[in-house]
Amino acid sequence: MRFAIMGSGGVGGYFGARLAEAGEDVTFIARGEHLAAIRRDGLRVVSIKGDVAIAPASATDDPAEVGVVDAVLLAVKAWQVPTAAEAIRPLVGPDTLVLPLENGVEAADTLSEVLGEPAVLDGLCGILAWREAPGLIRHAGVDPFVRFGTRLPAQRAGAERLKAAFDRTLGVSAEMPEDIEVAVWSKFLFICAMSGIGAITRAPLGVTRQLPETRGLIEQILAEIEAVARARGVALPADAVERALAFIDGLPAQSTASMQRDIMEGRPSELEAQNGAVVRLGQAADVATPVNAMIHAALLPQENSARGAKAETW
Repeated sequence: MRFAIMGSGGVGGYFGARLAEAGEDVTFIARGEHLAAIRRDGLRVVSIKGDVAIAPASATDDPAEVGVVDAVLLAVKAWQVPTAAEAIRPLVGPDTLVLPLENGVEAADTLSEVLGEPAVLDGLCGILAWREAPGLIRHAGVDPFVRFGTRLPAQRAGAERLKAAFDRTLGVSAEMPEDIEVAVWSKFLFICAMSGIGAITRAPLGVTRQLPETRGLIEQILAEIEAVARARGVALPADAVERALAFIDGLPAQSTASMQRDIMEGRPSELEAQNGAVVRLGQAADVATPVNAMIHAALLPQENSARGAKAETW
C-alpha cells in the first residue's frame, strides 16, 4: 500500500518506520531539522521491540508533492488536527482512508467535516515514544498497537486491507474492534487522567498513582469521563474505570504524558482536546465534571500564554 505519515514524531515515525520495514511504500511528512535529517540519513527507531533504520527514506514537508495515497496516518497533536486536515487534502482521493491516531475523542469528526466522512476511519494507538533527536525516534514503553474501525460500510474492504498491511509489520499489533467508539473512549479514560494529573502536579506517574491524595484525583477524573461517555451513549464495559486504573498501574514509574511534557516545557498542549473536552462534552450532556473543570481552569492561563507565542500548525 501507499502510505503518507502526516506528523512523523514518536507516533507517526514509529508506525511509519514499521510499515516501511515491512515493504510498504511510505512517505513521511515532516519539517525543519527532522525533515533534513530524514532526507540526509533516513529515519532511525530505537525500540524495545527491536531497532529499525529506514534509509533512504522518502520525506517531504509538502503533501501536494506526494499526491493521492491509499492511506494517511494522521499523527499530529490533537490541537493541530483542523489545519492538518486542510493540509492533507492533496493526499486524499476517492478510495483513500485517513486514520487518526490522536489522543482525544473528536479527531475523526473534525477530519470528516473537512474531508468528508467516506475518507475517515475512527482510530487510536498505544505507544510510549518520542522524537529524541532529528531523524531519531525512541520507543521506550507499551507494546505498540493500532485499533481502528469504519464509519461507513463502504470502508470495510479498505480497512481490512489496511489491517493486513499492519499485520505484516514487526513490533505492531492491529485490531478492528467490534465497537470502535468504546475502544476510543477506553483509551481516552486513561490518557486524559494521566495527562491531567501529570500536568497539574508535574510529577511522573509512579508518584501520582501511589500518593493517596493524587490517586484519589485520578479516580475522580476517570469517574467523570465515564459519566460523560455513558451520557453520550458509549457502551463502555462495567469495569472500564478499573481497567483504566490497571493500565495506569502497569506503566513504567517514570512515565509522563505528552500533554504533561508540553505544558512543562511551555508549548501549546492538548489541554482542550483532553480535560477541556471532558468539560465541554459534559456540559453538552448535562454531566457535572468539577475535577476536570478545575484542571482545565488551573492550566488555562499557561496554555493561553503558550498559544500567544508562534505555534506550529501541524
